[in-house]
Amino acid sequence: MANAIMIQGTMSNAGKSLIAAGLCRVFRQDGYRVAPFKAQNMALNSFITKEGLEMGRAQVVQAEAAGVEPSVLMNPILLKPTSDTGSQVIVNGEVWDTLSARDYFAVKKSLMPKVMQAYGALSEQNDVIVIEGAGSPAEINLKDADVFVNMGMAKAAKAPVLLVGDIDRGGVFAQLYGTVALLDPDERAMVKGVIINKFRGDESILTPGVKQLEALLGIPVVGVVPYVHLDIDDEDSLSERLENRAAALVDIAVIRLPRLSNFTDFRSLEAIDGVSVRYISSPQQFGEPDLVILPGTKNTMADLLWLRQCGLEAKILRFAGAGGAVFGICGGYQMLGTSISDPHGVEHGGSLRGMGLLPVETVFTERKTRTRVTGAFQTLSGVFSALSKQPFSGYEIHMGETNSLSPVTEITDAVTGSSRPDGCQSGSVCGCYVHGVFDGDAVAGALVRALAERKGVDPAQLGRVSGEAHKQQQYDLLAKTIREHMDMEAVYRILKEGV
Repeated sequence: MANAIMIQGTMSNAGKSLIAAGLCRVFRQDGYRVAPFKAQNMALNSFITKEGLEMGRAQVVQAEAAGVEPSVLMNPILLKPTSDTGSQVIVNGEVWDTLSARDYFAVKKSLMPKVMQAYGALSEQNDVIVIEGAGSPAEINLKDADVFVNMGMAKAAKAPVLLVGDIDRGGVFAQLYGTVALLDPDERAMVKGVIINKFRGDESILTPGVKQLEALLGIPVVGVVPYVHLDIDDEDSLSERLENRAAALVDIAVIRLPRLSNFTDFRSLEAIDGVSVRYISSPQQFGEPDLVILPGTKNTMADLLWLRQCGLEAKILRFAGAGGAVFGICGGYQMLGTSISDPHGVEHGGSLRGMGLLPVETVFTERKTRTRVTGAFQTLSGVFSALSKQPFSGYEIHMGETNSLSPVTEITDAVTGSSRPDGCQSGSVCGCYVHGVFDGDAVAGALVRALAERKGVDPAQLGRVSGEAHKQQQYDLLAKTIREHMDMEAVYRILKEGV
């Protein structure tokens, strides 16, 4: 069985995911078989494994850092919010139910055996498990329900805890001290080290506070990790990359839908020097983009209504009417059609008029399409002609079926081996269901070069695309940062001594 260590945070976005990913990389570099684990993840940014099962993207990033294939064992429970009070509950990669928060809390304890089965299987296959918590362990109103999220999971896995605080938001000493103070005595005993994360400035100025904190807590500070700009996938709407940015030589505007999912679809585009990927949520932010992308969403109908009400739909329609390039992915593709029907009440119920930019209709079914795919673009026209015959790979996660008389891709299901057409183009508007369709260097590069040429910009002014190599460099930089700014001897001692 593996040794385990758990990374918990004083709050959401304290940096737990990246610290966990960095430790996964360090342990892997040191020759250990290591895997990440997060019992319950709440995120709209999900991923499909090679078996066709769904898991949170954060654990995929950590698996990549560890150099192992992502598995739903690493994230047995995924909550995908469908509204402000409810979520689709995915267990072991498959849809289990859609529940309100109250109803989920009522049944949550019944899922503990599934969590421990997944953890046990993962533990048997590895030397080290890096467990990530969720939110804060000091949410005292939720303590009774914390069976496998923070301290409940630490106890079940007998994992010592490293507690991460975010100094960039301010008040890190109060964060760390207050969190530990609100824990029960047996929980406090499990916290073996604290980490001050996202530090900027002269560390010597911080030293007196660190010493006083250690004296107050009786727990060592095992690291002061600096704020490092890393191009590594983040989780959902807390990501800094969702902030609106200035336009560059090639300007791509992604509509920041309220229930935006899988914004990592545009990571390869963002990585190209001279390309701006701006996430916009109002007509005032629209600007003069070279391409507008409607991304995936967990609730297509509700987000289409939002698009209509806030004025962005009218802006997009005028843009497309003037020949502007528009691309929709998954839910964004559905929005571009003439109608969306939901006869089973999967999302919104009833029918809704689409944007009418593509001659397709979507009908929601009760069965969720969830698979990895490979494929290639058909012969396209206009600015998208640069994508013609380009191969790609990605994954599908959607409830709807969309008809198209002029598909733009031919895709093969990696699970069943069956092939089928997908997507549609009409003039300067195009769409398809495949998440990750732009991930490949060739596809991203071809699209950006075509956008530049259409604008009269010399593509030679743009940077080169090197997605996979760039990603591995970022993981190595993260590991280097962890080694330089955390006491890894202390971390290894905590890992081996356990609780």
